[in-house]
Amino acid sequence: MVIRVGEILEVKEKQENKDVPHEKMQHSIEDKKLHEKSFERPDVIDAKVYKLKSRFVKHSIFITIGYVEVDGKRRPYEIFINSKDLSKAAEFTVLTRLISAIFRKTSNPVFILEELKSVHDPNGGYFKDGKYIHSIYAEIADVIERFFEEIGLIKKEHDMSLIKFASPSLMSSITENVNLSEEEMLNLKICPECNMKTLKVENGCFVCINPECNYSKCD
Repeated sequence: MVIRVGEILEVKEKQENKDVPHEKMQHSIEDKKLHEKSFERPDVIDAKVYKLKSRFVKHSIFITIGYVEVDGKRRPYEIFINSKDLSKAAEFTVLTRLISAIFRKTSNPVFILEELKSVHDPNGGYFKDGKYIHSIYAEIADVIERFFEEIGLIKKEHDMSLIKFASPSLMSSITENVNLSEEEMLNLKICPECNMKTLKVENGCFVCINPECNYSKCD
Protein backbone atom coordinates (compact mmCIF):
# COMPACT_ATOMS: atom_id res chain seq x y z
CA MET A 1 0.00 0.00 0.00
CA VAL A 2 1.39 3.40 -1.04
CA ILE A 3 0.40 6.53 0.84
CA ARG A 4 1.32 9.82 -0.75
CA VAL A 5 2.37 12.85 1.29
CA GLY A 6 -0.36 14.94 -0.33
CA GLU A 7 -3.02 12.52 0.89
CA ILE A 8 -1.68 12.67 4.46
CA LEU A 9 -1.71 16.48 4.43
CA GLU A 10 -5.27 16.52 3.04
CA VAL A 11 -6.51 14.20 5.80
CA LYS A 12 -4.70 16.23 8.46
CA GLU A 13 -6.21 19.47 7.13
CA LYS A 14 -9.72 17.99 7.26
CA GLN A 15 -9.18 16.82 10.87
CA GLU A 16 -7.91 20.27 11.89
CA ASN A 17 -10.88 21.98 10.23
CA LYS A 18 -13.27 19.91 12.37
CA ASP A 19 -11.80 21.47 15.52
CA VAL A 20 -12.02 25.06 14.20
CA PRO A 21 -15.11 27.04 15.37
CA HIS A 22 -17.51 28.13 12.62
CA GLU A 23 -16.86 31.84 13.27
CA LYS A 24 -13.10 31.41 12.82
CA MET A 25 -13.68 29.33 9.71
CA GLN A 26 -15.83 32.14 8.31
CA HIS A 27 -13.10 34.71 8.98
CA SER A 28 -10.59 32.37 7.36
CA ILE A 29 -12.75 32.14 4.23
CA GLU A 30 -13.19 35.93 4.15
CA ASP A 31 -9.45 36.42 4.62
CA LYS A 32 -8.78 34.07 1.70
CA LYS A 33 -11.18 36.00 -0.53
CA LEU A 34 -9.65 39.29 0.57
CA HIS A 35 -6.15 37.95 -0.02
CA GLU A 36 -7.09 36.86 -3.54
CA LYS A 37 -8.49 40.30 -4.32
CA SER A 38 -5.80 42.27 -2.51
CA PHE A 39 -3.53 42.15 -5.54
CA GLU A 40 -6.22 43.64 -7.78
CA ARG A 41 -5.76 47.21 -6.60
CA PRO A 42 -7.88 49.61 -8.66
CA ASP A 43 -6.22 52.69 -10.16
CA VAL A 44 -8.43 54.93 -8.02
CA ILE A 45 -9.78 54.12 -4.53
CA ASP A 46 -11.87 56.13 -2.08
CA ALA A 47 -10.20 57.56 0.99
CA LYS A 48 -10.84 59.63 4.09
CA VAL A 49 -8.36 62.21 5.38
CA TYR A 50 -8.12 63.12 9.06
CA LYS A 51 -6.18 65.97 10.67
CA LEU A 52 -4.76 65.12 14.08
CA LYS A 53 -3.37 67.71 16.47
CA SER A 54 -1.25 66.14 19.18
CA ARG A 55 0.96 67.33 22.01
CA PHE A 56 3.42 64.57 21.18
CA VAL A 57 4.49 66.31 17.95
CA LYS A 58 4.95 69.97 17.01
CA HIS A 59 2.99 69.97 13.74
CA SER A 60 -0.36 68.48 12.77
CA ILE A 61 -0.52 64.90 11.51
CA PHE A 62 -2.52 64.01 8.41
CA ILE A 63 -3.85 60.46 8.27
CA THR A 64 -5.23 59.20 4.95
CA ILE A 65 -7.04 55.84 4.97
CA GLY A 66 -8.08 54.28 1.66
CA TYR A 67 -10.79 51.63 1.37
CA VAL A 68 -12.28 49.28 -1.22
CA GLU A 69 -15.51 47.31 -1.51
CA VAL A 70 -15.30 43.52 -1.13
CA ASP A 71 -18.56 41.55 -1.54
CA GLY A 72 -20.58 44.70 -0.90
CA LYS A 73 -18.67 45.63 2.28
CA ARG A 74 -16.22 48.48 2.66
CA ARG A 75 -12.80 47.33 3.82
CA PRO A 76 -9.70 49.39 4.70
CA TYR A 77 -6.94 48.93 2.16
CA GLU A 78 -4.07 51.27 2.99
CA ILE A 79 -3.04 54.09 5.31
CA PHE A 80 -0.65 57.02 4.97
CA ILE A 81 0.60 59.04 7.96
CA ASN A 82 2.36 62.33 7.21
CA SER A 83 3.54 65.36 9.15
CA LYS A 84 5.96 68.25 8.82
CA ASP A 85 7.46 67.06 12.09
CA LEU A 86 10.34 64.83 10.95
CA SER A 87 11.22 63.63 14.46
CA LYS A 88 8.87 60.66 14.04
CA ALA A 89 9.16 60.18 10.27
CA ALA A 90 10.68 56.70 10.65
CA GLU A 91 7.94 55.56 13.06
CA PHE A 92 5.21 56.87 10.75
CA THR A 93 6.77 55.02 7.79
CA VAL A 94 6.83 51.76 9.76
CA LEU A 95 3.22 52.23 10.87
CA THR A 96 2.14 53.02 7.31
CA ARG A 97 3.65 49.84 5.91
CA LEU A 98 2.66 47.48 8.72
CA ILE A 99 -0.93 48.68 9.08
CA SER A 100 -1.46 48.74 5.31
CA ALA A 101 -0.20 45.14 5.13
CA ILE A 102 -2.65 44.13 7.89
CA PHE A 103 -5.53 45.87 6.08
CA ARG A 104 -4.82 43.87 2.93
CA LYS A 105 -4.30 40.49 4.55
CA THR A 106 -7.21 40.22 6.99
CA SER A 107 -10.94 40.89 6.85
CA ASN A 108 -11.05 41.84 10.55
CA PRO A 109 -8.19 44.25 11.41
CA VAL A 110 -9.89 45.61 14.54
CA PHE A 111 -7.27 43.98 16.80
CA ILE A 112 -4.70 46.63 15.83
CA LEU A 113 -6.66 49.21 17.85
CA GLU A 114 -5.92 47.43 21.13
CA GLU A 115 -2.29 46.92 20.17
CA LEU A 116 -1.72 50.60 19.35
CA LYS A 117 -3.62 51.84 22.42
CA SER A 118 -1.48 49.64 24.69
CA VAL A 119 1.68 51.58 23.75
CA HIS A 120 2.70 54.02 26.52
CA ASP A 121 5.03 56.96 25.95
CA PRO A 122 7.93 56.81 28.48
CA ASN A 123 7.59 60.58 29.02
CA GLY A 124 3.93 60.24 29.99
CA GLY A 125 0.74 61.24 28.25
CA TYR A 126 -1.86 63.98 28.57
CA PHE A 127 -5.60 64.56 28.88
CA LYS A 128 -7.65 65.29 25.78
CA ASP A 129 -11.43 65.79 25.88
CA GLY A 130 -11.59 64.18 29.32
CA LYS A 131 -9.64 61.12 28.17
CA TYR A 132 -6.07 60.21 29.07
CA ILE A 133 -3.90 59.69 25.96
CA HIS A 134 -0.95 57.38 26.63
CA SER A 135 0.99 57.95 23.38
CA ILE A 136 0.89 59.24 19.80
CA TYR A 137 0.15 55.66 18.73
CA ALA A 138 -2.96 55.62 20.91
CA GLU A 139 -4.10 58.85 19.23
CA ILE A 140 -3.59 57.31 15.80
CA ALA A 141 -5.61 54.29 16.99
CA ASP A 142 -8.48 56.65 17.92
CA VAL A 143 -8.47 58.02 14.36
CA ILE A 144 -8.46 54.51 12.87
CA GLU A 145 -11.28 53.52 15.23
CA ARG A 146 -13.33 56.51 14.05
CA PHE A 147 -12.70 55.43 10.45
CA PHE A 148 -13.81 51.85 11.23
CA GLU A 149 -17.03 53.23 12.68
CA GLU A 150 -17.67 55.45 9.65
CA ILE A 151 -17.31 52.62 7.13
CA GLY A 152 -19.40 50.26 9.26
CA LEU A 153 -16.64 47.85 10.23
CA ILE A 154 -17.44 48.29 13.93
CA LYS A 155 -20.38 49.74 15.81
CA LYS A 156 -19.98 53.12 17.44
CA GLU A 157 -19.86 53.01 21.22
CA HIS A 158 -20.62 55.98 23.42
CA ASP A 159 -17.57 57.06 25.37
CA MET A 160 -19.60 57.11 28.61
CA SER A 161 -19.91 53.31 28.45
CA LEU A 162 -16.16 53.04 28.90
CA ILE A 163 -16.11 55.10 32.08
CA LYS A 164 -16.27 53.48 35.52
CA PHE A 165 -18.25 55.73 37.84
CA ALA A 166 -17.61 55.42 41.53
CA SER A 167 -20.28 53.56 43.49
CA PRO A 168 -22.63 55.64 45.72
CA SER A 169 -20.93 54.32 48.86
CA LEU A 170 -17.48 55.22 47.53
CA MET A 171 -18.65 58.68 46.42
CA SER A 172 -20.14 59.21 49.88
CA SER A 173 -16.78 58.34 51.44
CA ILE A 174 -15.02 60.68 49.01
CA THR A 175 -17.29 63.66 49.66
CA GLU A 176 -16.86 63.22 53.42
CA ASN A 177 -13.08 63.51 53.12
CA VAL A 178 -12.83 65.97 50.21
CA ASN A 179 -14.75 69.24 50.00
CA LEU A 180 -15.87 69.61 46.39
CA SER A 181 -18.50 71.90 44.96
CA GLU A 182 -21.13 70.60 42.54
CA GLU A 183 -19.26 72.25 39.65
CA GLU A 184 -15.98 70.62 40.69
CA MET A 185 -17.70 67.23 40.84
CA LEU A 186 -18.95 67.70 37.26
CA ASN A 187 -15.45 68.68 36.09
CA LEU A 188 -13.78 65.52 37.40
CA LYS A 189 -11.81 63.61 34.77
CA ILE A 190 -11.07 59.93 34.23
CA CYS A 191 -8.15 58.61 36.27
CA PRO A 192 -5.67 56.63 34.13
CA GLU A 193 -4.89 54.39 37.12
CA CYS A 194 -8.31 53.29 38.43
CA ASN A 195 -10.33 54.33 35.33
CA MET A 196 -12.90 56.10 37.49
CA LYS A 197 -14.14 59.66 37.07
CA THR A 198 -12.41 60.80 40.24
CA LEU A 199 -9.49 62.89 38.94
CA LYS A 200 -9.31 66.59 39.70
CA VAL A 201 -6.84 69.33 38.75
CA GLU A 202 -5.18 70.99 41.72
CA ASN A 203 -2.36 73.56 41.45
CA GLY A 204 -1.37 72.28 38.03
CA CYS A 205 -1.36 68.65 39.20
CA PHE A 206 -3.71 65.77 38.52
CA VAL A 207 -4.88 64.16 41.75
CA CYS A 208 -7.23 61.20 42.10
CA ILE A 209 -9.62 61.65 45.02
CA ASN A 210 -10.42 57.95 45.10
CA PRO A 211 -8.95 56.80 48.48
CA GLU A 212 -8.38 53.35 46.99
CA CYS A 213 -6.17 54.80 44.24
CA ASN A 214 -4.39 58.07 45.26
CA TYR A 215 -2.91 58.58 41.78
CA SER A 216 -1.17 61.93 41.23
CA LYS A 217 0.89 63.49 38.47
CA CYS A 218 2.41 66.96 38.07
CA ASP A 219 3.62 68.47 34.78
